[in-house]
Amino acid sequence: MFSKEESRILREEFWTSFGKSFPRKWILYDTKIKGFSFKFHFDTKKALVTLDLEDDLENRIKYWEKLQSLKSILIDDYLPYVIFKEEYVLENGKEISRIYRPLEQKVSIHNKNTWRDVMVFFYDTMNQYEAFFEEYRDVLED
Repeated sequence: MFSKEESRILREEFWTSFGKSFPRKWILYDTKIKGFSFKFHFDTKKALVTLDLEDDLENRIKYWEKLQSLKSILIDDYLPYVIFKEEYVLENGKEISRIYRPLEQKVSIHNKNTWRDVMVFFYDTMNQYEAFFEEYRDVLED
């Protein structure tokens, strides 16, 4: 078991190590579309890369419908193992729409032996998300 401080230090170490091992400027929150963001998530049980729609319900529906129309392209050409969840409830109770890809193996941010696999997963998966986004940005922004 790790104290909160030990856990904080490990998280900081992971993200610093990831940035040094795979230096790159990611789009992440800066998609230029309100409420439309990409995120990395890594905790003591799982790792995933997400495309989150977090704006008001009207905008969420608008972008969800656009993403649904591109679903087969996203799955066939970019990310075959993504999961579409129109209604996804975060730990804080907030409801969003999410398209995500989890890493299938057991990992933990507290276990440094799993870090390299997570870093490679993050890098490869986010590259595919961003390639999709860049190719279809005009469709999503309309």
